[in-house]
Amino acid sequence: MNKIALISGLLTLSLLSCESVKPAIVSTEDHLSTADEVLMTKVQKDVLKYFWEYAEPNSMLGRERYHEDGIYPQNDKNVITTGGSGFGMMTILVGIERNFIPRKEAVKRLTTMADFLAKSDRHHGAWSHWIDGETGKTVPFGKKDNGGDLVETAFLVQGIISVREYFKNGNTEEKILAQKMDQLWKGVEWNWYTKGGEKTLYWHWSPTYGWDMNFPLKGYDETLVTYILAASSPTHPIDAETYYKGWTKDGTYTTDKTKYGLPMYVKHNGAEEYGGPLFWSHYSYLGLDPTGLSDWYVSNYFDLNKNQVLIDYKYCVENPKKWKGYGPNYWGLSAGYTRNKDGSAGYTAHTPINDSGVINPTAALSSFPYTPQESMDFLRFLYQKKPQFIGSAGPYDATSINYDNWFTPRYLAIDQGTISPMIENYRTGLIWKLFMNAPEIQQGLKKLDFKSKKYNIQ
Repeated sequence: MNKIALISGLLTLSLLSCESVKPAIVSTEDHLSTADEVLMTKVQKDVLKYFWEYAEPNSMLGRERYHEDGIYPQNDKNVITTGGSGFGMMTILVGIERNFIPRKEAVKRLTTMADFLAKSDRHHGAWSHWIDGETGKTVPFGKKDNGGDLVETAFLVQGIISVREYFKNGNTEEKILAQKMDQLWKGVEWNWYTKGGEKTLYWHWSPTYGWDMNFPLKGYDETLVTYILAASSPTHPIDAETYYKGWTKDGTYTTDKTKYGLPMYVKHNGAEEYGGPLFWSHYSYLGLDPTGLSDWYVSNYFDLNKNQVLIDYKYCVENPKKWKGYGPNYWGLSAGYTRNKDGSAGYTAHTPINDSGVINPTAALSSFPYTPQESMDFLRFLYQKKPQFIGSAGPYDATSINYDNWFTPRYLAIDQGTISPMIENYRTGLIWKLFMNAPEIQQGLKKLDFKSKKYNIQ
């Protein structure tokens, strides 16, 4: 996998009690049929298997990839991914709420994860992108990418904080788990990754190559939550100026451009016409609730994300390349596995400007909060009309009707891990409530002058 391809309230007492609670279906689903609700539950249960049944057996964290065909060209079956593991933690919380897995067993699993992460290699508090699940040692993602990966760490911490919030008022074992998670996230030295005090965050630092990767987090992509967490840290914080000078480029990342009549709001790095791959509207927003969320330059992050998804949807419906199958029931371009010209499986970041006729199901399914009807149409079509695209852990990572119903019998943690949490955020808001009501996140958002009436952030 090429990382450059990737660039481009407080919960109710019932949720925080020691007892497992079956969640009530909230009003967002009122317009859906019982059959649709059952189908959403099914896909949530299916994708949980990736992180429950197919977890790396020593660390219990999420493998980078799981291949049903048993073929691992890089011999990396036991390599875990930090960001995908954070998504997996949130998927497990949904599993508890939906009564897919026993709460007590989940606590045991999550405690094993916390203990493993505490002993794993860290680089100024940040974990590496890949870790050997058997030893806890850093596995290089590339020659110079053999140290801390702040963005993957942020995705992991998003899950760590959600777990802490979920169990902090539980029984003795749950409170111990919450304390362990709390210690893990407080150990990240976010301010170190400003490269000596520059007003921007940097993605990588290596104990061997220092700052040679030289990748500043500037402009709109999938990394927003990295800045939110860095500002929220009670131990190693950044200031507001670093966010506004770095991430927003002093506000120059905004745009008046539209596509299909929909405002873009911001310039998507390297993808200003249509927007980036759809994971940009997912990764930072599993915990960070964009509903009515604003800062100095963006009036509503939900509208920004919804429009990005709708532009992708409208592009697929327009289908300028005339791919067989594209349409209202089969759409969604994101990063993941792809079909190479010779029919083998490769990897790329699919977008309207990099469209090869391959659909990654995570794109539409993880977009449920933004496009519930369009995402439901896709989910229904996939399970009812294309069962060959469904494997043991839910929809396969890459599919193509155009190429004679081609698919690869493989999964990636970062794709499978966004599906259930985002569907649950649409259904009950579970992960959003956990993350957004964490005291440090509330303070961090206020520090950066974010506003959210939903969470009383003014």
